[in-house]
Amino acid sequence: MGTAPRGVRQDGRVLGVLRGAFGRALSPVARLLLRLGLSPSAVTILGTLGVVGSALALFPGGHWVMGTVLVGVFLLCDGLDGTMARESGRQSRFGAFLDSTMDRLADGAVFVAIAWGCAISGDRVGAGLAAAVLVLGFVVSYARARADVEGWDASAGVVERTDRLVVSLAGVLAFGLGMPVWVLWVSLGVVALGSAVTVLQRVSAAHRASAME
Repeated sequence: MGTAPRGVRQDGRVLGVLRGAFGRALSPVARLLLRLGLSPSAVTILGTLGVVGSALALFPGGHWVMGTVLVGVFLLCDGLDGTMARESGRQSRFGAFLDSTMDRLADGAVFVAIAWGCAISGDRVGAGLAAAVLVLGFVVSYARARADVEGWDASAGVVERTDRLVVSLAGVLAFGLGMPVWVLWVSLGVVALGSAVTVLQRVSAAHRASAME
């Protein structure tokens, strides 16, 4: 996402399809916001604030279902900025940079809030796993960004940002709906393990690329 124009986002297939369909459905809304003077970048920031605010306000208080619903809505609405950019012809590398930066902020808030909520409820396992997902997720993103700087392709990996969010939030939602806490542990554990594997895959890809120079 670092150098692609806004709207050419590298989401996973599930969220990418949902965002695309949602963005097309919201085209009239996008045009209205543009007429009101809002820029795509402003909507990017507002969407991120929605994710951050919803996660930090609801998950620590144990409002798992409402928190998941609102975070999910704001994540889908995040595609609105791309629709606005296409409608206005404002697609830019800076827009993609801002999207990527705000994504990191949103991800951090979501997993900090999950860890916080687990810690408050006395669930040390859940808190630890959420913290692991947070750290490993940032390493996954950094590994790719650093490889891009070096001119290497390290985009491979079994777990992308979308996978981390969808699987983790599915576990949070299931737990909030009354499923046993181990369901949350399994979802976070799968994401943590997959993220660790992805880090290794990207380090390996960068090593191979460097050896070919």
